[in-house]
Amino acid sequence: MKTRITCLCPGKPIRPERADAVLALAAAEFPQVDLRFHPQCFETYGHFAGVDDVRLEAFVTTANDPQVDAIWFAMGGYGSNRIAAPAIAALTQAAGEKTYLGYSDAGTMLGALYRAGVGRPVHGPLAGDIRRDGGEAAVRRVLRYLLGEDVPLEAGLDTSENAPPVAAFNLMTLAMLVGTDLMPDLSGHVVLVEEVAEHLYAVDRLFFHITQHLRNIAGLRLGRVSAVPENDRPFGMNAEEIARYWCEKSGIAYLGRADIGHDAANAIVPFGVARRPNAA
Repeated sequence: MKTRITCLCPGKPIRPERADAVLALAAAEFPQVDLRFHPQCFETYGHFAGVDDVRLEAFVTTANDPQVDAIWFAMGGYGSNRIAAPAIAALTQAAGEKTYLGYSDAGTMLGALYRAGVGRPVHGPLAGDIRRDGGEAAVRRVLRYLLGEDVPLEAGLDTSENAPPVAAFNLMTLAMLVGTDLMPDLSGHVVLVEEVAEHLYAVDRLFFHITQHLRNIAGLRLGRVSAVPENDRPFGMNAEEIARYWCEKSGIAYLGRADIGHDAANAIVPFGVARRPNAA
């Protein structure tokens, strides 16, 4: 029996040529996978992959479909927060049997699912990352992971018996989650964060905000902060110095760097205790 994976876009749409490239790779190399892109992925309504109700219905019907084994988010882009609460409220038992994988703005859905104890949320590459340098390798890594194969997880994860649970987020996404009804309890977790295309003063502001809400975590690790725009004057601290500064002020253990980011090397981080989909 094939593993059925359905791609969804809770934020912005995926370009058809990127979806076609992912489907072609899967068909050529993964005959044991039934990979589909929900038609909603190609809807457009301004910034979004369809109006809120269209994105909401696509997520709920797919999550509640017992024939679907995993939901792979095809793209990030703002929008998941607009549908997350009603989506979680409408889920049935079948939704709890799935793996949900993605990052960036899709982290809103992952966080909401984790809070609700639904399924297996996993930080990892988006289907649309096939366009990036090394994107085909990222797609292969996700498909192998969703098949339950022995795929390396983020190298710094502690997989020992008594290791703390983990969670990984885009920094902006996490900053928008904290203090809301979608925010999971991350007490005792090691939290990994990454960011893209934000000025360093904005990264500083985001760390100021999230560290006020994460004082009870086990520690924080910093992923890649990439494509930083040039400001009219140097900020005076780099991203790691910013992370260390706010961790120290907030009494949070800074645990070093993490192999996550807005790129094809973005590593896989299962939420909770690190394990693969078929692990006991």
